[in-house]
Amino acid sequence: MTKLQTLLGVSALAFAASTPAFAETVTLAAYSGIFQDHYMKAVVEPFMKAHPDIKVEFYGMPNSAQMLGTLRAQKAAPQIDVVIMDVSVAKAGTDEGLFDKVDESVSKNVADLYPAAHAQGVNGVGVTFDNLVLLYNKDQVTTEPTSWNVLWDKQYAGKVAIPAVPDIQGTTLTIIANKMAGGGDYKKSVEAGIKKLTELAPNVQTWDPKPDVYAPIANGQAALGIGWNARAQVYAKSTGKLGVVMPQEGSGFQINTINLVKSSPSNKAAKTFIDYALSPEAQTAFNEEMFYGPTNSKAKIAKTSRSMDKMIDIDWIAVAGIRDGITEQWRRRVIPLSR
Repeated sequence: MTKLQTLLGVSALAFAASTPAFAETVTLAAYSGIFQDHYMKAVVEPFMKAHPDIKVEFYGMPNSAQMLGTLRAQKAAPQIDVVIMDVSVAKAGTDEGLFDKVDESVSKNVADLYPAAHAQGVNGVGVTFDNLVLLYNKDQVTTEPTSWNVLWDKQYAGKVAIPAVPDIQGTTLTIIANKMAGGGDYKKSVEAGIKKLTELAPNVQTWDPKPDVYAPIANGQAALGIGWNARAQVYAKSTGKLGVVMPQEGSGFQINTINLVKSSPSNKAAKTFIDYALSPEAQTAFNEEMFYGPTNSKAKIAKTSRSMDKMIDIDWIAVAGIRDGITEQWRRRVIPLSR
């Protein structure tokens, strides 16, 4: 062997030693579209830069219900490591044994989370806070609405876009409608809310807005709708055509949880990612990027959700127990009445 060959061999060994030979891949299932774009930028890419031996693949899905369905199908042989989903759906996943507990043994940052980030009976913990808002197209609705009641206004017949259940936006709207209609404890019955939604149905153009509810309202395909504040603020800023309102009747507070899939393929690396996602740095970065309220009390809040004093008190764990019944009522009585 020549001296040059020896040097090349040593250099190759040195390079191999400095390069991860078996880099782990964490598969993260979370919301597709604008959430995916901004979460990649604010959280996933900085994480991979800080952890070059771990690759994160983002598996985007439109809503938590589809994520749960995928996890159920993969239960015997999981292909997903981490899931970001709505807390009420995470409760169902916990009950079905799909998730391991996320506690301080997984991430030291769990100790710094707000109390609202912990839900009884849910193995995951809160990773973002958000709330439902009223959306409108500024060209078609020239006076800013102040009430959810505008959705029922006959002048907007066929111009309303509503994400139907099992999407949590539809569930939240049901509870709001129940309160507006004078219904009692939603945990006992949402009959008043369902009846009010049957009156809204003829105004609805679509129960499944594509690619999401924000784009068709911003571009004028629909005049009114409902959506989450964080995403709505991003669209409002970028398009100039989307109006965002916190109605006078109040709104529903929503929690997205981060969950560790039981028997996931890359369990150790998944814990490393969860620890980072719950850190003050990642929480601050995503708040600055996309208006989501952070769940870590040590995060710096530049932009956040709307005033908590306007939030309807929703027990999402209780909702998890009545979610299927609400979905059935929508499918049988509400959706068939749309245009």
